[in-house]
Amino acid sequence: MQEEKLKGAVEAVIFACGTPVETEGIAKALEIPEERVIELCEELSAEYAERRSGIRIVRLGKCFQMCSVEEYADSIRSVLDLRRNTPLSQAASEVLAVIAYNQPVTKAFIEQVRGVDCSGVVANLLSRELIEEKGRLELPGRPLVYGTTEHFLRCFNISSLDELPPLPDNEEEKDRDGGDV
Repeated sequence: MQEEKLKGAVEAVIFACGTPVETEGIAKALEIPEERVIELCEELSAEYAERRSGIRIVRLGKCFQMCSVEEYADSIRSVLDLRRNTPLSQAASEVLAVIAYNQPVTKAFIEQVRGVDCSGVVANLLSRELIEEKGRLELPGRPLVYGTTEHFLRCFNISSLDELPPLPDNEEEKDRDGGDV
């Protein structure tokens, strides 16, 4: 397949799926190496940016997805008649941070870290699709474990969890809080 046709095929697959598409799936469908899929996606992304397109291709771990540029979010919301998402509460932000940095985690672990019941907050984060059930532990009661989703990556505009900012050192935190170092 010639170069422009191949690039067009990658673009069409990503657009048609609407959800993140794994590079492996695109590679198998087009019978090309995964590395080539990544190159083509990066070329498409650069072309969109160069012409100031209203859409872009984002990388989410081992997947790519087509989405709109943030600049046009208000226009898109008004056309689709969507209400503006409410921001996360302080509790939801804390629970999300505990999950993002320690996943997979149980609700009991989150509650141990925060010191309060987190059932409602976990349910809220599940409904917003920022976290998901990742399975069960092989312990008595077989508790559920939670982790972040690809939607979480998109919302925070990161490609992988490796891009999360580092946690502060405990000594710096103690010093800032006025505790002994």
